[in-house]
Amino acid sequence: MAGHSKWSKIKRQKAVADVAKGKIFTKINREITIAAREGGGDPSTNARLSLAIDNAKSSNMPKDNIERAIKKGVGDVDGAAQYTEVVYEGYGPGGVAYLVEGSTDNVNRTVGEIRHIFSKHSGNLGTTGSVAYLFEQKGIISLDSNGLDADALMLEAIEAGAEDVDAGDETIEVTTSRSDLFAVRQALEAAGFKINSAELHRIPASTVSVDAESAALNFKLMEKLEDNDDVADVFSNMELNEETLAVAEGL
Repeated sequence: MAGHSKWSKIKRQKAVADVAKGKIFTKINREITIAAREGGGDPSTNARLSLAIDNAKSSNMPKDNIERAIKKGVGDVDGAAQYTEVVYEGYGPGGVAYLVEGSTDNVNRTVGEIRHIFSKHSGNLGTTGSVAYLFEQKGIISLDSNGLDADALMLEAIEAGAEDVDAGDETIEVTTSRSDLFAVRQALEAAGFKINSAELHRIPASTVSVDAESAALNFKLMEKLEDNDDVADVFSNMELNEETLAVAEGL
């Protein structure tokens, strides 16, 4: 999981920029709305909504915004846009596989935009099922490692049902199964650990190694996909060796 941890650091750096642009609130708002629509507006009985609210709070999203998003989801706001969850599959330069997750109030518009981004950046949008089998959905819980007792965290996480704990210089990431993400997060919080985020991620079963030129093209493709307001997450199976990481950090 070390490669995933390094990529998470780069994504966090981008998230900081997104916060500055106010873009992150748009994506979090939609996640809260969809979670409330599907499972109800009570976070104590809706694990997905609880996770979305916690992530909103960690991004300093105002309480009023959170409450408004929940009301939209349960239908308490007249004329609110109805969002549909979407998943797109495709390939980038060098045969790198992509899974793009998002939500939209206009599927035709969004698929056209995503197809255009892939085409413009030397990739192509694939058909449903073309790359999904290459990824496994896992829960990823992120915590700051500074001042944190990594051994105590590891024991608590494993006891709660975590599959793996990856301790980096700045961040510790706890990996869970999809179904155990909420329970492990709750256990860690109850034990006094401060969590930065707890989200579902698509982890590639195998990776593709590319040269520096292809890596740069892929990072640009990722950036443009993530810049789309309808896109929530972008996952790829590009191998994150020192060469590709150097390219990413240099962008």
